[in-house]
Amino acid sequence: MKINIEAKKVEEVLTRGVEQVLPSREALKKLMEKRRIRLYLGVDPTAPKLHLGHTVTLRKLQEFAGLGHEAILVIGTGTVLAGDPSLRLKTRPLMSEKEVKKNIQTWKRQAGKILNFSKVKIKYNGDWLLKLKLKDIIKIASQISAVKLFQREMFQRRIKMGQTVWAHETLYPLLQGYDSVFLNVDLEIGGTDQTFNMLIGRELMGKMRNKEKFVLTCPMILGIDGRPMSKTSGNCIWIEDTPSQMFGKIMSIPDDLIFDYFKLLTRTSLAEIEKIKKLNPRDAKAALAQEIVRIYHGKKAAEAAEKEFERVFKERKLPSRIRGIEIKEEKLNILEFLVKTKLASSKSEAKRLILQKGVKIDGKIEENWRGTVQIKKGMIIQVGKRKFVRLV
Repeated sequence: MKINIEAKKVEEVLTRGVEQVLPSREALKKLMEKRRIRLYLGVDPTAPKLHLGHTVTLRKLQEFAGLGHEAILVIGTGTVLAGDPSLRLKTRPLMSEKEVKKNIQTWKRQAGKILNFSKVKIKYNGDWLLKLKLKDIIKIASQISAVKLFQREMFQRRIKMGQTVWAHETLYPLLQGYDSVFLNVDLEIGGTDQTFNMLIGRELMGKMRNKEKFVLTCPMILGIDGRPMSKTSGNCIWIEDTPSQMFGKIMSIPDDLIFDYFKLLTRTSLAEIEKIKKLNPRDAKAALAQEIVRIYHGKKAAEAAEKEFERVFKERKLPSRIRGIEIKEEKLNILEFLVKTKLASSKSEAKRLILQKGVKIDGKIEENWRGTVQIKKGMIIQVGKRKFVRLV
């Protein structure tokens, strides 16, 4: 396959949305101009849904594929069983193979909103990692110092806090690193949180294949609350959020994230982004929301989502569509009521929402978390700015 070596395009792929290229951006550029390279991105299926944070590296993988290079998406059906300790102050709960299979059921559909699978291959690392024998694992482990594995920043933080580091967690970077060896890649892409794991893979490649592997890191996107986007933080914008959900969440991000989102989550040109910077934050954010919703749902859906947002948040009207739910009881404690309507995941969360004055019933703020709700058809319950339910 012919590769695109146009200097401007190669430069953009290696700079936009890129934090670091190791050991050298210039050396990787020269290799890409010389021949077709093989690269991969690995993602562990810890949840059934992908969020916008995942799309930063997915988009970068597609950019390399677009230049004609051999791009592989590796779904970590093997590594996920060990549990990546990156950025984790506590050990990840161990997952069963049944949970993993359930999580990946819709991943191809979701990733397909970014990736062109006629140009990007999918592989599952359980296909080779789960076949390793004890002698193979010993051979891999013998290449890397245990001291180095324990030097990783998260392990040191845990130790200082008196937390435990389990033996299987130290295996994780070895297993991820072996993906590079098995696939015989020239480059691995990942978020900045994966730097340690990817560098272990680089070392394994040098020792087991006598080959240099490059590492390219992409910035991690922050969620709607300004913290790293993750399912455990509850701050995600999911790829398969509805247009209205996606638009509303983007409108709620801190102003200082607007242009990071533009650069990392859209293909808006840098020149156009400079023009948008002249707008007030509210209008810039609306332009961002329009563009991201358009990417995942189309132009008409993006325009409709903006109108709905204006209706609810500017004109202070109810959403045009409200989820209906039937409750058979005549009355319920308000905490139980919020859980039953799925507006709160637990009674403790429901109590917190009420104390924060985040619950309205028929437009009236509820302040008594010990109170009782008289069930009536047509009653509208609102939690926060975006959650509504109508009793039917």
